[in-house]
Amino acid sequence: MNTVTIDTQPRVSEVEFVDDKLSVSIEDGRIVLVPIAWYPRLLHATAEERNDWRVFEDSDGRDIIFWAQLDELIPVIALIVGIPSRESERTFARWLDSRK
Repeated sequence: MNTVTIDTQPRVSEVEFVDDKLSVSIEDGRIVLVPIAWYPRLLHATAEERNDWRVFEDSDGRDIIFWAQLDELIPVIALIVGIPSRESERTFARWLDSRK
């Protein structure tokens, strides 16, 4: 049996919001679309907050999309493999309540 290893990391070139989707363009030409509902902080954010993002690399060299105003971090690999937010309902409710 052969084992495949991947030495390259997907790099973000653009982040957009299209209707009810988060659209992330990858430098290799792929575009990943996921429901905004997967990330409740993005769902409840203003357009200004959604557009205030940046990309940084974690300690393993993987791209992470960060929204400072929302305290939201999304690893690009999570988008590619289809992993939604794992934030607890209690933590999200506390965050949402703090916005009032």
